Amino acid sequence: MSANIKIFLGADHGGYELKNKISEHLVHHGFDVEDCGAKTLDPQDDYPQYAYQVATKVLGEEEGAAAGILVCRSGQGVAMAANRVHGIRAAVVWSQELARETRSDNHANVLCLPSDFIDLDTALTIVDDFLAEKYSHEARHVRRVKQLEELS
Repeated sequence: MSANIKIFLGADHGGYELKNKISEHLVHHGFDVEDCGAKTLDPQDDYPQYAYQVATKVLGEEEGAAAGILVCRSGQGVAMAANRVHGIRAAVVWSQELARETRSDNHANVLCLPSDFIDLDTALTIVDDFLAEKYSHEARHVRRVKQLEELS
């Protein structure tokens, strides 16, 4: 796992505790981490604002120099919100294999975790695998990512 990239974290109330544990884990491993919220546990907060903040921060960095990690109960809400930002490739991940594949093949730049469906150890392993994986430069993957960028 390379600590050379900047990590932007975000979560609503459903992912708040897991986000904080992920932050501690990443800081411990030498990553530059920016918490984009929520900063306090508020059962009435909404995920779109945090997903947008993380997505725009990731895009503000050079391609491959940053990654986002978003957490909500299902992972789906934050993924849907983040993917509305052109240039973001957010993926809901619940296994190590999927973390590696979505990063390599799909060049995912935002990892979305479902706090209700994975435990802490699984989440941290997924984060580690996602961040350790490099983008594939195989022509078919590069071509497909380019097509994604042209869709909107």
